[in-house]
Amino acid sequence: MHERLHRLLPDVSLSSQALPLVPQIRLWLISELFEDRALDPVVINAIMEEPPYWSFCWASGQVLARHLLANPQWVEGRCVVDVGPGSGVVAIAAARAGAARVIACDLDEDALMATALNAAENQVQIELSQDLDAALAVADRVTAADILYDRDNLSLLARFRAAEQVLLADSRIADLDPPGYRLLGQWHATTWPDLGESSEYNGVRLFLAEP
Repeated sequence: MHERLHRLLPDVSLSSQALPLVPQIRLWLISELFEDRALDPVVINAIMEEPPYWSFCWASGQVLARHLLANPQWVEGRCVVDVGPGSGVVAIAAARAGAARVIACDLDEDALMATALNAAENQVQIELSQDLDAALAVADRVTAADILYDRDNLSLLARFRAAEQVLLADSRIADLDPPGYRLLGQWHATTWPDLGESSEYNGVRLFLAEP
């Protein structure tokens, strides 16, 4: 993963870091923020042009991971499919909370590799998949965080309901009101390391879909 990151950002490395909202989880993340300072604008521009999503823990992922750890009964003994895992934080939290099986599903091979690396760092077992239909076919629970940066992904929300229950976390669409989902609440969180994003992206809303 260091080699993949260095192709984009030669002077930037990864380091194992505890997360502000879920310090019991450690992830291999971009290591520019060690002295409580925001990332350099040059680095931010490079990231935005070809974003290595997996080298950050996005705000919604942290909020959803914390929710799972605080409510383990939602995943205990269940098969959980985490869609668009990024760094793998939500999948790791599901495994930590007692899920019988966790499948991280993404088309991006880098994201799956990062998820596997971070699962090993946290000593949990996570399966990797690029086949969403196959994963949903065995899912009891579906989780997804920070996938709506691309509005084309809105169509996935109906597909997720093939599972008995779905938890969705989002900070990108302020007026999000997906059919069949109800708002559980809103929390404040910051992507880690801090990209210095607009405060509008620090409000994370958590939605639940159930029968």
